Amino acid sequence: MSGLGKGVTTSSIAKLLQLADQKVSCVKIDPYLNYDAGTMNPVAHGEVFVTEDGGECDMDIGNYERFLNQNILKSHNITTAQVYSSVIEAERKGEYLGACVQIIPHVTDEIKNRIRKIAEDEKLDFLIVECGGTVGDIESLPFLEALRQMRVEEGPQGVIFVHVTLAPSLDVVGEQKTKPTQHSVQELRRIGIQPDFLAVRCTLPLEEKTKKKIAMFTNVTPKDVLSCHDAKSIFKVPQMLYDQGIMDSIFTKFGKIGMVNTSAKWDQWNRIVESMVNHEDKKTRIAMVGKYVTLADSYVSVNHALRHAGAKIGRSIDIDWIDSESIEDYGILSEYDGILVPGGFGTRGSEGIIWTANFAREKNIPYLGICFGFQLAAIAFGRNVLGLDDANSTEIKADAMNPVVDLLPEQKSVSDLGGSLRLGANEILIKDNTNAHKIYRKAIISKRHRHRYEINKKYIPEFEKNGLIFSAESDGGKRMEMLEIPSHKFYLGVQFHPEFNSRPGFPEEVFEAFVKASAEK
Repeated sequence: MSGLGKGVTTSSIAKLLQLADQKVSCVKIDPYLNYDAGTMNPVAHGEVFVTEDGGECDMDIGNYERFLNQNILKSHNITTAQVYSSVIEAERKGEYLGACVQIIPHVTDEIKNRIRKIAEDEKLDFLIVECGGTVGDIESLPFLEALRQMRVEEGPQGVIFVHVTLAPSLDVVGEQKTKPTQHSVQELRRIGIQPDFLAVRCTLPLEEKTKKKIAMFTNVTPKDVLSCHDAKSIFKVPQMLYDQGIMDSIFTKFGKIGMVNTSAKWDQWNRIVESMVNHEDKKTRIAMVGKYVTLADSYVSVNHALRHAGAKIGRSIDIDWIDSESIEDYGILSEYDGILVPGGFGTRGSEGIIWTANFAREKNIPYLGICFGFQLAAIAFGRNVLGLDDANSTEIKADAMNPVVDLLPEQKSVSDLGGSLRLGANEILIKDNTNAHKIYRKAIISKRHRHRYEINKKYIPEFEKNGLIFSAESDGGKRMEMLEIPSHKFYLGVQFHPEFNSRPGFPEEVFEAFVKASAEK
């Protein structure tokens, strides 16, 4: 079921293989009919993760990047719409030579071809494929059938299956229940897939008697029934699986007997993992004021980036998610060490963010605004410092008298919302003698974007005359990328999304600077 931990299990197995000096990557299959995650509501689906090459992907792609510390291409997020679009396009071109186009073999072949192409193009030793959804869902069936066929075609030493299931503990009984796992595996076997491993999610470590019972009813050996119990950090899961012998089993099943994990990378990884926990005595409180705060996964990369930065300086980060639409008493923001406004779109909650940005400026509280938070910080300054009546974004108010933020010129002829934003990595030029330059310590950086509106350049002279400077730009000076108030303790806005570049042990620079400023008393 959703949220069980398939993404963490996938990432953890991939990390173990990477630490064993194997070239590895991951693929996420999403059975929904959306072409990509770009038009999906983050409150319902979670964060839209943006790749270097401009893909709007499922947030599990972010998990893979953080665990593996490597960039993942948008081709690694396969959806039903992408598969069917390719099949229909081929049919229209007559590539099926008059055949009746069917789920089997045409759709399943397209799925298999996409998976194999990634493995071949990237010359991988291992490709971990995560199939989203729940066993038995009608939309997942073509994907599971394709994976079943791959096992037949590649043989048992070419493909292995890991099934993530649940063993709940009922408080009234106090024992781990195996029935959900039993029924899930029965459903999987009914469609022709026998799992090699069971990754069983549970609150406490799986008891030996529970493992044996699960093994008996699922045809999986007890040593391959893996306890995936709660941990202080998701980055501890690879060690948890390793301690249960998963690596020996994987190499044995793939016919690579004798391969052992002796990588020197283990020490570095363990140091990083340990840095992510055990800082409870040193807390820094951050208020995250945004539009999609009812689901923490809406801002999962921002949450991780803050904690990466906290780990670097030995601090625990406490994040309170505050709804910008319902905030009334802005005085509560004085209780926090720093204020962060993440990305967003649309009118709802925007006034709350504008007030928040102005409050942080007036009270000298460290402020970091990302994308929408960057744009609305400029609007807040325009209204409250420059006295610009009706300063706004044309996204929020189309007929604003002072459109401090306006539509990108190339967006004016765009009618489709999906895949049409300014997406992916772009080169950014940072000005000398600015806080931005001190943070990044270089003149040129590359960061990922996801936006349709930008700062209106005609207002820049007034801004800079009154103490707010735009310290970075892109596209030959056409677009403003960073703003800052040099006289402030820390007041920074960025048009790009730095959270997508942050990794455990390697925090993104602007997050590290923000957390450091917030931690200073």
